[in-house]
Amino acid sequence: MSQQPPDRSTPSPPARPDASMSLLTNVMDHSLDDGYAEATAKRKADGSAAMPRTLKAKLGLAAGLVLAALVVTLGAAEARVSAPVLAKEREELIERIDMETSAADKLESQVDKARDDVGERQRKALEKHGGDQGQLVALLSGATAVKGPGVKLVVDDAKGTDQGGGGPRETTGFTDTGRVRDRDMQRVVNGLWQSGAEAIAINGQRLTALSAIRAAGDAILVDNKPLVPPYTVLAVGDGKRLSTAFEDSADGQYLRALKDTFDIRTTMSVQDEVRLPAAPSLIVRTAEPKAADTGSGAADTGKGTS
Repeated sequence: MSQQPPDRSTPSPPARPDASMSLLTNVMDHSLDDGYAEATAKRKADGSAAMPRTLKAKLGLAAGLVLAALVVTLGAAEARVSAPVLAKEREELIERIDMETSAADKLESQVDKARDDVGERQRKALEKHGGDQGQLVALLSGATAVKGPGVKLVVDDAKGTDQGGGGPRETTGFTDTGRVRDRDMQRVVNGLWQSGAEAIAINGQRLTALSAIRAAGDAILVDNKPLVPPYTVLAVGDGKRLSTAFEDSADGQYLRALKDTFDIRTTMSVQDEVRLPAAPSLIVRTAEPKAADTGSGAADTGKGTS
């Protein structure tokens, strides 16, 4: 019985794992388009891809390289030259700013000294010409520092000053209803005067009969001096009576409405003693009766200034 010879044929190769991704494999194996390869081969055959061979072409290439090198060199040289100049100008500008700042500080110091000197002379003049009422005149005019019982009222912006909402405060151009405005402080001060305050100061700024509370942008000015919140109002007077009278007044109710409607923070407390400085600059004006002219027959107003 014959046996079958063993099968020694070459087995078929195993299937590639990436056979299902033939498109991606083709892209990876032939990353360059055949057209690019053909164009490159054609240029090599024509000799157009080689360096220029004629003298004119070589001179043109050399001139282009020289021009490029010249532009780069000039740019680098200009940058190197301008850098120290800019640094020097910057140092000079900083020095000028420092000098001007020092000069402004000196002028401010001189103004403060002159203001103190004027205030002292005004107080002496009031004491001299006021007789027994000199101290009372100085107190009422704000020419001297005072201390005594009173109240402390702190008014501050709302915690979130960017909230919106309708209301009459937005009709005047202010978009932020949570900010304390100059008209709010005007009403607070007028309410304290009406309630019996004898002397008032805001953030250490003494108020007189000539004081003005205005606005400059979002800042509140008292006698042209900007104030920063919170606004601390100190008033000398009968503390309990002054506090009760202010809270019951129309201005006190206005401040309460600001607190309830716009979340403006306010606190008021009775103090055993508050200290108020003298007004920094005070214009003293006095009036004297004018002698009547009997010959003219006209009524005299009796007004005069000195």
